[in-house]
Amino acid sequence: MGGKTTHHLGRPIDAADTARERVGVGVIVVRHEQVLFGLRCGAHGAGSWSFPGGHVEEGERPEATALRELEEETGLRAANPCVVGESDDVFPQGVRYRTHFVQVDWIGGEPAVRERDSCARWGWFTWDDAPEPLFLPVESLRAAGFRP
Repeated sequence: MGGKTTHHLGRPIDAADTARERVGVGVIVVRHEQVLFGLRCGAHGAGSWSFPGGHVEEGERPEATALRELEEETGLRAANPCVVGESDDVFPQGVRYRTHFVQVDWIGGEPAVRERDSCARWGWFTWDDAPEPLFLPVESLRAAGFRP
């Protein structure tokens, strides 16, 4: 598994951050030499680019979350989910997210915007020419040296 990264926006994690910890999944879909990114909208991370993903439901494994969220958000199906990294980030609002990054094999098709309140559009980008600005957990993953 890739390295664990921590980003605290210049301040240490305290008990209040831990109490508000959320667990999420980012789905890394690779097609040929490109990775799928979506332009986030809504309150959390609006205007930044991220992978498809979402919250892990109680009793759900990150790999299952990845396949479920990918289909819900994009209509795409994928195979062979594998956890490849994790980040631990504290957002300016004080919410702490532990994000599991799950890489999947693209099976085919083009992504559709299925949750308009969460994502404005999808696009395929090379890892070295990723869109900016990146969503904090994705930025943390890249800073740790991860490459799909």
